[in-house]
Amino acid sequence: MGKYTNFLKESDLFYNLSPVQFELIESICQELQYKKGEFVFDENSKENDLYLILQGKVEIVVTLSLVATSFIPDDTPRVIAILQRGQSFGEMALVDGGVRSASVRAADRATRVLLLPRKKLMMMCETYPELGYRVMFNLAADLAQKIRNTDLKLRDALLSSSNSR
Repeated sequence: MGKYTNFLKESDLFYNLSPVQFELIESICQELQYKKGEFVFDENSKENDLYLILQGKVEIVVTLSLVATSFIPDDTPRVIAILQRGQSFGEMALVDGGVRSASVRAADRATRVLLLPRKKLMMMCETYPELGYRVMFNLAADLAQKIRNTDLKLRDALLSSSNSR
């Protein structure tokens, strides 16, 4: 059993993998460490790797002026979510190859993440179709859950704004 196998087993993204499949996933992982306030990646950047939080927390940060400059008097980046150990980020760019939809910044003084490079993960999924199916199915379920949570938050914000009128 490798250094990260037990941690990977805790992640929903790798639910129901075999011991050999865990070894394959672990073989492409790279551990990175960030200090509080350091950015893992920036909004609109082109890198498209997947990350899992080993230790600490990260903040998902958006700049509202990137969408609507004429309506936003304050250009301060806004934290829209805080993620912690076991959670993943970077899935959208991993799947569609697009730019990052938000920045990610370390929220603890010693935040450690596992980087799974997109090219290596995709090559592994193509080489081992059963592994690819399981990982992509789990990734889709994770993204669906995140979309549902965002939908609930949006509904709550819309309800709050309509009640304040």
